[in-house]
Amino acid sequence: MALLIDDSCINCDMCEPECPNEAITMGEEIYEIDPALCTECVGHYDKPTCISVCPIDCIDPDPAHAETPEELKYKYQVITGKV
Repeated sequence: MALLIDDSCINCDMCEPECPNEAITMGEEIYEIDPALCTECVGHYDKPTCISVCPIDCIDPDPAHAETPEELKYKYQVITGKV
C-alpha cells in the first residue's frame, strides 16, 4: 500500500530527499506522496526511509491505495524499467 503524509506534517524537509522514487513532493500546504510512485521503498530498502527520518511520525499507510508486497515489487520494476 502506498504511504500517506497526514496533516500534522511540519514541512521539515526530511522525507522528500530520502524517497528513491521521487514520490514525495511539496503540496499546497504539506508534503504529499504520489501513490503511483510510492513502493514503500520495496526494491530499494528494507523499510520506508521516509518513515525512518520523519521526526513526528506523520507518515502512515494510505488505506485508499492498498497493495500487496508483490504489487509493490512489480510497481518498483515498472518504475525502474526492470520489467
